[in-house]
Amino acid sequence: MVQRVAVIGAGPSGLTSVKVCLDEGLEPTCFESSHDIGGLWRFKEKPEPGRANIYESVVINTSKEMMSFSDFPPPAELPNHMHHSEVLLYLRLYVKAFKLQRHIHFQTTVLHVRQTPDYAVTGQWEVETQTGENQRETHIFDAVMVCTGHFTQPHTPLKDFPGMESFEGKCFHSWDYRSAEGMQGKRVVVIGIGNSGGDIAVDISRVAEKVYLSTRSGAWVVSRVGQGGFPCDLFGTSRMDLMISKLFPSWMNRMLEKKLNEAFDHTLYGLKPKHGFFAQIPLVNDDLPARIISGRVQIKPNVKELSGSTVVFVDGSVINKVDVVVFATGYNYGFPFLPPALQDKCGYRLHLYKHVFPPSLTHPTLAVVGFIHALGAINPLAEMQARWATRVFKGLLTLPTEETMMKEIQKDTAAMHQSFRCSERNPLQVVYIPYMDSLAEQVGVKPNILWLFLRDPRLALQVLLGPCTPYQYRLTGPGWWIGARQAILTQWDRVVQPFRSRVVPQPDQTIACSRLKMIGILSGVALLCCVCYKKTPPLLFLCCQISSVFSCN
Repeated sequence: MVQRVAVIGAGPSGLTSVKVCLDEGLEPTCFESSHDIGGLWRFKEKPEPGRANIYESVVINTSKEMMSFSDFPPPAELPNHMHHSEVLLYLRLYVKAFKLQRHIHFQTTVLHVRQTPDYAVTGQWEVETQTGENQRETHIFDAVMVCTGHFTQPHTPLKDFPGMESFEGKCFHSWDYRSAEGMQGKRVVVIGIGNSGGDIAVDISRVAEKVYLSTRSGAWVVSRVGQGGFPCDLFGTSRMDLMISKLFPSWMNRMLEKKLNEAFDHTLYGLKPKHGFFAQIPLVNDDLPARIISGRVQIKPNVKELSGSTVVFVDGSVINKVDVVVFATGYNYGFPFLPPALQDKCGYRLHLYKHVFPPSLTHPTLAVVGFIHALGAINPLAEMQARWATRVFKGLLTLPTEETMMKEIQKDTAAMHQSFRCSERNPLQVVYIPYMDSLAEQVGVKPNILWLFLRDPRLALQVLLGPCTPYQYRLTGPGWWIGARQAILTQWDRVVQPFRSRVVPQPDQTIACSRLKMIGILSGVALLCCVCYKKTPPLLFLCCQISSVFSCN
């Protein structure tokens, strides 16, 4: 019977795994190689080999309500898009609230994870750790959760750029970047247009003579600031939006791209990619268009070669007297402490059932948590993976046969490669709500919207039409949280709160008119809901419930 669980890493995925273990009555021991929690979100003045690193100006791409843990809403006073120091503060509050620190062993590196000699009978694992220089210990655990992330091994493709060895200037990976200090008056080429590449190009452009941002494929650029000045990711991320996109995928893609091009023409700015919006995680950057229009950043195609201080691009254009080249070219991934047999790949991705369990294990007592990409925050994804994994550990849920899991992995991989632009550096991606729902259904915590409409129509409307915030997965089932309903109904209050540094009065009639307008819209939505869910609750009843919700508040 599983009782003692090793959790490797004390970043967001590791912290939520420790908390979920405690919720399930398990005994977690978390091994963290550094002296503190936070993982990626703990800023280091100097890069620490083998660990994720961030730069001084990093602001999280997802808003606080979308990136929160499902039973721990962020403080209302925190900004909607938090600086990395505020993300770390949120994690510290999470650790304190649930008393997690007592379960974390700092400055303890995991060297090896291997099956015990009697694994076939017990399903147990030997975890070899090192504290200090020579102090090694071997521990026995009933299960292991791997939560080490995938931003620790920078990929610098020097061989892809002939003449790199002769480059006279400075070159380094974005993993080494801390700030624009020392870039004053320089000519800088940033290679790669992921979120790090865009951020670094903008950051350096404030002090450099000129920044050239080189890209092979372009990118769709999304602002953090959305409709009405609210966080962008609170719109278009509802369950209703998902239903519409399933019914009309091409139309939805065209509408999104049209909306983005209304802000600025991606073709005019040299950014338009060949792929559609949903095929790859977009570049979230509020400042890049302004830096391009002011000439501080210039978009260039892929680098062909370097010679001395000259950079030649594939279109034949040349930039002379380049001082710095920054490689924002992604990361390699791997788990060196795991047995090689558990690191087999299918396409670019690891053989992991639902991106969590190696299918070849006799006993499902090892899970990988947080090794995933989606157009959505990692924290809720990792938490849901941990909730599922711990219940599998306990034997409350069972996995399919190895053959069935392998077939599903192959099927998912084929679908993933068809839908997304996956690569060796971006090995996997899932659709946020369907993936969360697939695990939530296994755990028994997927919200039942039709039942909610009959029982609590006000809440049901928020769950259906509002942003799919993580609190939805605490409304029912194992791990049910009494505060989930209130967290959902007050989420917009927490969104608004940081803006109230200067309150401007609003006429009451504006609010009244908005409510009347919403009544008409939502009455139509009820009909669409009935059609999409293929159910037949009395439409008149639903419309009356909707009207009452907005007329009585």
